[in-house]
Amino acid sequence: MVVLGAGPAGLVLGNLLHDSGIDCVVLERAERAHIQTRARAGFLAANTVRILERHGLAEGLRRRGQAHSTCEFRTADGRFRLDYSELGLGERHTVYPQQDLVTDLLTRFLDSGGRVVFGTEALEVQDADSDRPSVSVREGDGRPGRWQARYVAGCDGRHGAARRSLPAGSVRRYHCDHGVTWLGLLAEAPPSLDAVGYAVHERGFAGHMARTSEITRYYLQCERGTPAEAWSEERIWDELDLRMRAKEYGPLHRGPVVQRGIVDLESDVLEPLRHGSLFLAGDAAALISPSAAKGANLAVLEAEILARALVDDLLHGDPTGLDTYSARCLTSIWRAQEFSQWMIGLLHGPSGSDGESMFHNSLRASRINSLRTSRSRQDWFAEHYVGI
Repeated sequence: MVVLGAGPAGLVLGNLLHDSGIDCVVLERAERAHIQTRARAGFLAANTVRILERHGLAEGLRRRGQAHSTCEFRTADGRFRLDYSELGLGERHTVYPQQDLVTDLLTRFLDSGGRVVFGTEALEVQDADSDRPSVSVREGDGRPGRWQARYVAGCDGRHGAARRSLPAGSVRRYHCDHGVTWLGLLAEAPPSLDAVGYAVHERGFAGHMARTSEITRYYLQCERGTPAEAWSEERIWDELDLRMRAKEYGPLHRGPVVQRGIVDLESDVLEPLRHGSLFLAGDAAALISPSAAKGANLAVLEAEILARALVDDLLHGDPTGLDTYSARCLTSIWRAQEFSQWMIGLLHGPSGSDGESMFHNSLRASRINSLRTSRSRQDWFAEHYVGI
């Protein structure tokens, strides 16, 4: 088995296959130090934690992860909190930075004898319609190479070789540009709230997400095309203070901005997720906007489904799981996409003052008020916010 990509999907899959006695190798374009420090998402859903625990992959997050059960909304009409551990299915998130999870998964895989080839760029998956597909690569020293296996798992993202290798006309692509751009920030500053903070403001959305006791993730909605370096740190903190209404609810803890990047909110789904001997998982299967923190959780779920199906096929001669892999994953993907779309509409609105913009902003205000006052709406929100 060849696995492309050493992110959450690829490493969970690699660990589960290796534990089952299936020979596999993970090919990763970046070096080890890079993937262990690459900051990404940090909110693990309850089912994701259960999957990791079920397979002995949760030791680190159980020691260092932080349980979160509350989110706070701030609007011009005031603020309110939802304790989603008391709503819906009564479940919570575990906050655990993705780079820490990747480090845990990688260490366990290597310590148990798994193989990861770093600095190796997958170029193309060939003969995916046969029972001996191969992956052409560029080795770390620039030389060409080739890996061959019974199956290939494409866990290498939306721009990886797995997607590029799909035959023309073999896949349907569903894509949506939500027309919203965020400036994503990582600050060396303690969290300013004991909850995830969502601020809805006439100047645009602002978000606060704790990562550790010393690191906080922030988001600022900005104009499309804005360079990541266009805003000074002073302007960033002033704008966060304004949108999060620090004068009313208390100042934010400031600190150096150590990482920043532009995020254009997009959604992207491929269908089907199987093409002969090639399977897609993680961002290679579907890209989801960060508005609902579902990406890494979908990746872990898909990896478990695929691992079980591969074990059934390779060790027990039962191909049923592989035949149904795409349909099973797409059910969860589209449910997550629907909630992500709902969150985007809740947090963002048009900036114009024309009649149509005022109409949509009034609808958004009504949705927020319903979330503030309706128990049934709160239960629905909690189930989808934590669920996957």
